[in-house]
Parts: sequence; structure tokens; C-alpha cells
Amino acid sequence: MSLEQEIKNRALELGFDAVGISDATPIAQADIDRLKLWLAEGRAAGMDYLHRNFEKRVHPAALLDGARSVIVVALNYKPAEDEEPAAAATGPSGTVAMYARYEDYHDFLRPRLHQLADFVRGRTDDEQRFKVCVDSVPLAERALAMRAGLGFVGTSHMLIHPALGPQIFLGELVTTVELHPDKPSSGSCVGCDRCVRACPTGALGADGRFDANRCLSYQTIEHRGAIAPDLAERMGDRLFGCDQCVLVCPYRHAAPTRANRELRYDPECAHLDLAHVLGLTADSFAREFAGSPINRLGLTGLQRNARICLANAQR
Repeated sequence: MSLEQEIKNRALELGFDAVGISDATPIAQADIDRLKLWLAEGRAAGMDYLHRNFEKRVHPAALLDGARSVIVVALNYKPAEDEEPAAAATGPSGTVAMYARYEDYHDFLRPRLHQLADFVRGRTDDEQRFKVCVDSVPLAERALAMRAGLGFVGTSHMLIHPALGPQIFLGELVTTVELHPDKPSSGSCVGCDRCVRACPTGALGADGRFDANRCLSYQTIEHRGAIAPDLAERMGDRLFGCDQCVLVCPYRHAAPTRANRELRYDPECAHLDLAHVLGLTADSFAREFAGSPINRLGLTGLQRNARICLANAQR
């Protein structure tokens, strides 16, 4: 059995649903040009961090000197049928994006990627080096996932795995080990515009462009300060994030529910009572959302969103 197959088998044993291998060369020039243009046009909104470390973001070897390969893993987070949330509270409530109903996936993926690195080191030698990457590390992970054969970037700008759909968490292991790369993925959403039509704010353009300034996931999670009135009205009951483009995706409908139940899911977090949220203190917020993606927003941001959701419910 090849080393590449051993690595893939071990990744599946660790609980990942898919794994692919890419080389560590820069991503395609066309992807680099698109990213530069997107940033130059101001479509990244207030995500200034995307402008920093650009070379590292597009070139894995800039993250780890001497890198030769990138192992890309995917974890399906589509909830199982028995995990579907109960009905919303009787009072006004706010909806939480599906990924945030789980424990923080960064904390879940990182130790498993370190275990995978230990496995590869044991199959090679101690001189080999590794860099674990999960979202917050500057890396164009969707472009690398495509190159590693794990799917294609759809009109929604989400990575879509042909079997697992768009609800997947990605992680990467950049390494100095030289591995035989997989064939890049093919596929596209050409002919389907469901996500474009479903987007509440027009953040997804018919021309394939994405404007984070109008994205409700960005507005309710990343944006600091007041939310513009026209976007606030379109939030509806979205307290944290927006799943609309994912929910209408045909690949999501055909995808299996998650196989790995070790990632903790909290159906009670699907709909949060707005009065309860508005009554939280800094201490109670920290206790209630410790280990949750919601924690990154902070109490001020969550209560800002709750006031908007309450106002929308009272219209």
C-alpha cells in the first residue's frame, strides 16, 4: 500500500469524511487574480485580515519553509435526522446557523490533524515538518481543496463536495513530505441559480460575484457596529449567520447526514430566546457559549442582532 493511501486510511480512521492531497505550489494564477480583484473592489467588506499575509494565503510553502505537499481533509456537518431542532420557543426567537450549533470545529479538527501529522511522521522521519491549518490560518483552502480533488467552488462560493455537499468543514496539513498529489476536481453549478435567487440581500450576483458587504453571515458575525437598516430588515430572525444559500443547494439535498457523531451538536442552540439573549451578562454569556462559535461574536454583537430580530418579529 502506498504512503498516500495509508495517510488517507488514517485520516478516515480519525473521523474525517474525505481526504485529498495537493502539492504545495501556489494556487492557480486565475484564482490569485480573482482574489486580488475581489479585495481591490472592496467586496471583502471589513475583513481586513484577508488583505494581510496575501503571499501566505496563496502559497502554502510561504506558511512552512520547504513545504512540498498539502493534505486536505473534510468533515461533513449536515445534521442527522434525529438531531433536528425542536420547534422554536413560544416567544420571539432567533435562528442560529447550522455550523454554530456544534462545538467550535477549530478545536475539533486541530487535534485530529496533529494526530495525522504524528502518523505521517512515524511513516517517514523526524526531520519532516508540519503546519496544521484550520480556517484562521491564512490559506486559500477552497482552492487547495479543489486541487486535492475534494470538490468545486459553487455559485454560492462554498466548496461543494460531489457526495458530501456544501456542509463541510475543511482542514489542512502542510508538510515537507513529498507526496503524490490527487487529480484536481471538476464540476460546476452552471445552469443552477437557486442560491442566487434565495439570497435575502443579493450578496450573490447572477454574474457569479459575491459581495460580503451584503452577506448576512458577514453582517451578523464578522461586522462590528450598527447594521444598515435595509440589511437589518432582511435579517428576519437570523440571530447568527445565514444558511439560505446552503439550504437550497441541490447537492445539500442529496448529501448524507454526518457520520461522525463525536462533534457535539446542540439542537437547543438552533433557536435562542431573544429575551433571554438580551438579559445575558458578560459572565453568563461566557458560561453559556464557552466552546461555541457564537463566542467569537461577543455579547455586544449577539445582543445587537437580538434587538434587530425582535424588531423584525414585531413588525
